[in-house]
Amino acid sequence: MNTIIYNAYVSILKSELIPALGCTEPIAIAFAAAKTHDVLGEFPESIKVECSGNIVKNVQGVTVPNSGGLKGIDIAATLGVTGGSAEKELEVLSGITPEQIAQAKDLTARGFCACSLVEGMDNLFIRVTAQGRTGYATVVVSGKHTNVSRIEKNGRVVLDSSQKAMTDKNTENKKMLTVKDIIEFADSVNPEDVRDVIDRQIAYNTAIAAEGLSRPYGAQVGRTLRQFYDVTDVRIRAKAAAAAGSDARMSGCPMPVVINSGSGNQGMTVSLPVIEYAKDLNVSHEKLVRALVLANLMALLQKRYIGSLSAFCGAVCAAAGAGCGIAYLYGADAAAIARTLTNTLADVGGIVCDGAKPSCAAKIASALDAAIMGFELGVREGIAFKKGEGLVKGTAEETVRSFGRVGRVGMRTTDTEILNIMLEGKNS
Repeated sequence: MNTIIYNAYVSILKSELIPALGCTEPIAIAFAAAKTHDVLGEFPESIKVECSGNIVKNVQGVTVPNSGGLKGIDIAATLGVTGGSAEKELEVLSGITPEQIAQAKDLTARGFCACSLVEGMDNLFIRVTAQGRTGYATVVVSGKHTNVSRIEKNGRVVLDSSQKAMTDKNTENKKMLTVKDIIEFADSVNPEDVRDVIDRQIAYNTAIAAEGLSRPYGAQVGRTLRQFYDVTDVRIRAKAAAAAGSDARMSGCPMPVVINSGSGNQGMTVSLPVIEYAKDLNVSHEKLVRALVLANLMALLQKRYIGSLSAFCGAVCAAAGAGCGIAYLYGADAAAIARTLTNTLADVGGIVCDGAKPSCAAKIASALDAAIMGFELGVREGIAFKKGEGLVKGTAEETVRSFGRVGRVGMRTTDTEILNIMLEGKNS
């Protein structure tokens, strides 16, 4: 395989498959607040948090981890100030103590944190301003959950990368992602080059899935699947594992997950079904590693066209990646894997994202149901939806781009209306 592409794909996996504690949007707010506290150099007298609509949407319905069961932008930000550790990035709240939770609750009750929506910004935009006794500090996080694009202190700009084109190395590497090369990479990768990140994904995501199945988190989608469906069927176990991980995570479970495309739900959706099928097939660990490499990169390929946050539910992309990984476990060739990808998108592409919340577990289960059927149609029956049928194009690559265009461009108005409706409900 081309060395440049090979190294780019290894780099993508290492930069994307990282641990995160809790839903990444409230965690990004906590990170930004903790960073602002550090820049200010003293405990602030008040803070102001300004967020884009997609951040608001994905914070409103989830429990902030290590918060004592609390929700909200103000709690996430205040916890970031009272006990957050910015250097831990997406695990910023991992060291929160009961005393710091109590302090955060008291501060928010007294109006310590003011929150507002900002329009016309990147879908992922957070600006935190902390006012101290003698000065202020402002930190902007944009584009990615831990990307600090601007720092200002007492009128002096300390950092400003907001005007630079967001073409970091990882962004450039993602432009090299193609269906054909992902499959070739999965076949040829030296497992030692990716073992650490993939093994961490297996360990972390399996652990939170087990936790979600053992306790009544959220809507208990994973537990319901296990209770009322045939658990001897690997299809059910695969859906239940991913749904249970989301059950736990959306309801504040303080266990880390390994993310994909900046999302823990997507990280669990793309990996846990492949892990369950690998157990069922009793394949080697190396085969599982290769299948997860393929699944993760297929998900990232789709999100490259859609963007980090959108009205297009990211669980669909992750599920499609998982379906491709399952196909790989069965020894499917490139054409069959491509059929699996096309079939999944043609079925459930366009499920709307109305924020992070307990029902994400149900959307994960539904998306995986489509991915598994897409795999069975594409691999076991050799069937794929055809060019010209809706958004399906002549190749899987073109089909991914067409659904990506819908998610990034076509659903902008949908995203705005979803946010408006959610805010109406909150204010009514």
